[in-house]
Amino acid sequence: MSAGSKPVAVVGSINIDLVTNTKRIPVRGETVFGSGFQIHSGGKGANQAAAVARLGYPVCMIGRIGDDAFGQQLRTHLEQAGVNVAGVITTTGTSGVATIIVADSGENCIVITPGANALLTPEDIDANVEIIRSSGIVLTQLEIPLETVEHLAGICAREGIPLILDPAPAKGLPASLFKVVSWFTPNETEAAFFTGENGTDFGLLEPASVAKALIDRGIGGVVLKLGSRGAFLASNARVEEQLPAFAVRAVDTTAAGDAFNGAFAVGMLLGKDPVASARFATAAAALSVTRAGAQPSMPTRAEVDRLLETRHEAGEPLR
Repeated sequence: MSAGSKPVAVVGSINIDLVTNTKRIPVRGETVFGSGFQIHSGGKGANQAAAVARLGYPVCMIGRIGDDAFGQQLRTHLEQAGVNVAGVITTTGTSGVATIIVADSGENCIVITPGANALLTPEDIDANVEIIRSSGIVLTQLEIPLETVEHLAGICAREGIPLILDPAPAKGLPASLFKVVSWFTPNETEAAFFTGENGTDFGLLEPASVAKALIDRGIGGVVLKLGSRGAFLASNARVEEQLPAFAVRAVDTTAAGDAFNGAFAVGMLLGKDPVASARFATAAAALSVTRAGAQPSMPTRAEVDRLLETRHEAGEPLR
């Protein structure tokens, strides 16, 4: 199997998303009226797997779902999306649930109840190690137990498989983990957390300085997801690039970061260099925010290529 044909392996959360639309996100203690309600399949891990599959690239999922009413729905939806679910385990109890409020502006706030995701163990990783060994890149996040992420990282380092860590939700990480991460992909809030700038307006921080602080911890490369300001990529190979955002009308920003991560992994496995992969991912994320929902918002490869070509035709450089 050539490197370009090796699948992406995603190890992470699988949730059901309960989404309420409202004019604005309420402040503490406030009640507001909703204007709509939907139920979608979600979870950062499943979202990233669906993003890869939607781009027409092979992907395998490792995670846990409950034996409740949502569990089979989640498995079926992943299968229908084109995700290999051989590594998805059904456990007694509830599936993960995300309660999401989406404002008219597209901004959101999310509460996660882990459910079965909290039961994904290092032993589950060992039981599916062949999925990891056969992959070209592994994607993971922090909605599963940290000890499981650490164990996965150790396997990736031992097997020489690049690991992309989406550090969401942000939490304290051991120094040893940073040293075995190939690409670290925080958003603005997460980047501020990991650089000791928690509570600081990220707009006041210099992305290059933030990326350097993270790389100095031993990370191979950093992609800062900057929302409407695009992305900033830096690596220990002294590559630095500011990637502007695509101008789109945001409907729902839920899972935009997941669309980015999935597309970044696909770009790398298609043989694009890191900067071109980040540009590809920025286009995918831009398209995702123009649609409601998490997994339903993921774009196809043709849509991403078309957006990139449109930008090129407008006289802007196509990377």
